[in-house]
Amino acid sequence: MNIPSPAVLVPVSFEDQRLHIAVAAYLARYQGVSRVHVESDLRSFIDWCRHRDLEPLRAQRPHLEFYLRWMQETQRYKPSTVSRRFSVLVGFYRTCVMDEVLQHSPAEFVRRPRVPAESPTLGLSHLQFEALLTAARESPNPNDFALVTMLGLLGLRIFEASGADIEDLSEVHGHRVLRVRGKGGKVVLAPLPPAVARATTDRAGGPILRSRTGHRMDRHCATRRLHALATAAGLTVARMHPHMLRHTFVTTMLDAGVDLRDVQIAARHADPRTTMRYDRARKNLDRHPNYILAAYMASGT
Repeated sequence: MNIPSPAVLVPVSFEDQRLHIAVAAYLARYQGVSRVHVESDLRSFIDWCRHRDLEPLRAQRPHLEFYLRWMQETQRYKPSTVSRRFSVLVGFYRTCVMDEVLQHSPAEFVRRPRVPAESPTLGLSHLQFEALLTAARESPNPNDFALVTMLGLLGLRIFEASGADIEDLSEVHGHRVLRVRGKGGKVVLAPLPPAVARATTDRAGGPILRSRTGHRMDRHCATRRLHALATAAGLTVARMHPHMLRHTFVTTMLDAGVDLRDVQIAARHADPRTTMRYDRARKNLDRHPNYILAAYMASGT
């Protein structure tokens, strides 16, 4: 049996067969970008163990508690980052138990860090997003408008947008659509608003988003372009990055009154609570369900 080699992941001091197989077996459950991210999070823990002369397969609950404190107090990671990285560890040790590498998981009784109910990422306001769209449309670089529309009007993740090719565009039942490869290898068809369709039809093939050199745009290039566009649009934002536009995609739809379930489907969130974290207006008393109920029961009140 050919086992995927996690050589890049396992430090030299831990190259024993049990850890090698355990890591490979866990990573084999993922594919594409998801596997890359999980591998990165697992590497962080293994490196942490290496610097403390601790074998990951011999870690106990107190060690994981110390790892959580290290992420929170030394590295000062955001709660969402700490929760995500620890979830990877929970999955890794659960797989080890399933494969009978370990008898029980040391992560089983570790208290998970609390993630704030609201997303810490700040999306653009409606007027800010319009200004960014205008700056992108007027930019001499046609990739700028395609970048902003794919992130802000389609709500794509940056790896989905940068991985899209002209060949992924097609017509389905009269709709211009983009075939999007999302998390976990899932493929969905995203209908293109007219502005997005215009921004993606200037070539016959190759990547939709390209750098100035003609190569496929990556997240670093995208971040640089968004910084330049924000400056051109006169926006004063602390840290412009691609996910800010996906955040804007969700918050703008919620602000416009689109049903939460429809926004969840459009954003491709597996859990509606993820979508709710983006709802910056949910504390607005004008939108309180009490008023909707009172209006519905007006005849009796």
